[in-house]
Amino acid sequence: MRAVVQRVSQASVTVEGEVVGAIDQPGLMVLLGVTHDDTAEKAAALAAKIWTLRILRDERSCADEQAPILAISQFTLYADTRKGRRPSWSAAAPGPISEPLYDAFCAALEALGAKVERGRFGADMQVALTNDGPVTLILDA
Repeated sequence: MRAVVQRVSQASVTVEGEVVGAIDQPGLMVLLGVTHDDTAEKAAALAAKIWTLRILRDERSCADEQAPILAISQFTLYADTRKGRRPSWSAAAPGPISEPLYDAFCAALEALGAKVERGRFGADMQVALTNDGPVTLILDA
């Protein structure tokens, strides 16, 4: 499982002209990619790591601040671009595997007390954000 975590002052995701998820205060936006050997346990561990990661202002975490998280599925995080000019997506898990794990990740965050906004799995999404800092981290689980 791979996550790109960005500290944001606001973020939203739109599908077909409709805002389906948004946070309008400081928090995190998480792009989440799933690969073939990921599990619900890995999703829960990554959720806990992100929830307590001290990357908000003054070295605070979302858990400390009760800051919201916008979580968006992102299979392209597993692109292989080592050969040629066309990325390979073979390392990304297919929808029937990755969607339940994306849902498990979001549910694990919510179980920890997070307010989680979501993208729409498998949809063509437009993401808007104001990266604060900028702070952007890549986490692998």
